[in-house]
Order: sequence, then structure tokens, then C-alpha cells
Amino acid sequence: MPIVITEAKIFACKQSKVLGEKIAKAFGAELGKVITSTYSDGEFQPSYEESIRGTRIFIIGSTNPGPENLMEMLLMIDAAKRASARHITAVLPYFGWARQDRKDKPRVPIAAKLVAKMLEAAGATRIITMDLHADQIQGFFEKPVDHLFASTVFLPYLKSLNLENLTIASPDMGGSKRAYSYSKALKSDVVICYKQRAKANVISHMELIGDVTGKNVVLVDDMVDTAGTLTKAADLMMERGALSVRAICTHPLLSGDAYDKLNNSKLEELIVTDSIPVKPLSDKIRVLSCAELFAEVMDKVHNNQSISSKFVM
Repeated sequence: MPIVITEAKIFACKQSKVLGEKIAKAFGAELGKVITSTYSDGEFQPSYEESIRGTRIFIIGSTNPGPENLMEMLLMIDAAKRASARHITAVLPYFGWARQDRKDKPRVPIAAKLVAKMLEAAGATRIITMDLHADQIQGFFEKPVDHLFASTVFLPYLKSLNLENLTIASPDMGGSKRAYSYSKALKSDVVICYKQRAKANVISHMELIGDVTGKNVVLVDDMVDTAGTLTKAADLMMERGALSVRAICTHPLLSGDAYDKLNNSKLEELIVTDSIPVKPLSDKIRVLSCAELFAEVMDKVHNNQSISSKFVM
């Protein structure tokens, strides 16, 4: 018997509703209706306001802290499972809690593994996400994971800048693989920053491996949180003779005094995606949408087509 492909339906968690609307439009569908009821103590309950029985549904929502974003995703998945959805794909433009992907000291959790198991226990049958903090997090899941790369969004923009003497930089040793991949695509040199942390979000020392004299530098990272690493790296590179320093970061967490650091730094431009809503508090921030990337992948997943062309690092 031929495989019958039923209609796909797209829903979004509250904080990702704007991105969800963009993805649904690019997909060629209407964003499904969900009503969330909230109790006076803060407990909330999402409710699908249309039938999803026997369908494939995509639930869009980044799970960046606080915990409400993750909890909403889990409740949305559970509600879909209990409403007899056939396939439940959790679309996580930003997979939160991913920095806790291993035990880096005794008596600490591996939160990324815990979140993966929670998503599966809730009923997700597939995960689509973008630029995980560590590629190995895919191994925490027993369900299929489509790990997309924001390079398909960033590379066309970088090429349009026509920067001479372009050099790609990694702000730390852990991001060197990502930096080398970008440099290969752009046929450019690579430099790496070596940093030591006093504690989380606090850098005690940074050194530069490589020469940036007379170069236009582009820092590449998966996320920007307090912007301490990026701004310190940009200032260091300008001191070492760089002509300009830009940064591309997939996920703009931008917590604490990140905006002040950006505005006071020598960083010329911070290029991010809309995987997380961005507050327009700095003229240095340029937002590129990842909606078309997710919409195209979701369409191919729904129609059982290959998406390998989107795994461009």
C-alpha cells in the first residue's frame, strides 16, 4: 500500500511565537491555535484548540532558561501525545541547558542528558535543533535528531560583505572545529583565542594564537551570553593590529550586562539568528532569520525527503 502523508500542523510555544509565525509562513501553513491558561500561583496549562489526531505536528520553542520555556515544551508534547498525534517533532531552535553536557567537577548534574530524556519521556518522536553547544549531545537521545547548522544562514551574509584579508577566529579552544569549517568555506586563515575562566562567565586570562595584523576578523561561536568572551577577544585583536572585528553567534542569550559590554567594545558588529527573541538595545546587533531553514527542513522531514544538503558546517 502507498504511504499516505497526512497534513502537517505547526504550533509554537509562547516565547517562540514570532519565529513560529515566520516558519509557518515559509512552510506554507497557518500557525495552529493554542490557548494557555494560567493559575494564580504560576502553574500553566496549554490547550490545543483544534484536532491533531493522526497528524504530524511540529512544536516550535527554544528552551533557554528560565525553566518555564522547557516546561511549556514538555507540556505541549504531552498534550499532543494524549490527543493522539501520530508524530510529534520538537523543533528547538535553541536547545537550552546544553552547557551542562558532562561532569566538569564532582557532584554536578549532566543537565543536557536530563533534558533529552525528559523530551523523550514527554512523547517527542523526533528532534530538530540548530548549533548544539556540543555535537555529542545528539547521542543523549534515542530518537532521531536533525542537527542543523546556522552556517547556511551566516555564510551568504559573510560573503556579501566582501571583506579583504578575512580571518576566522574562535573565541576558545572548544570552538576551533567550527572556526576551521567556516574558514574552509570562505578560504580564509584561522586564529584561536585561549582563555582561562575563574568561574562561569568570568574570564581570568586570554591569549591569542595566530596573527591578525591587517586582517578583518570574524569571531564564530554558537552562543553569546554575557558577551564577556567576545568583547574581550575583539579588544585583544584590535590591540594586536586587526582592521576590524565582527562576531557571528547563533543564539543571542545576551544576559546580564551584555548590551553594555557590546556597546563599549571594539566589536564592529554582532550577527545573530532569531532562535531566541532579541531586544533591540544595541545598534551593533544584526539579526538574520533562521525561519526559512527550519521551514525547508520541516517540509522535507514531513515528506520523507533527504535533508543532508542542510548539514553544511
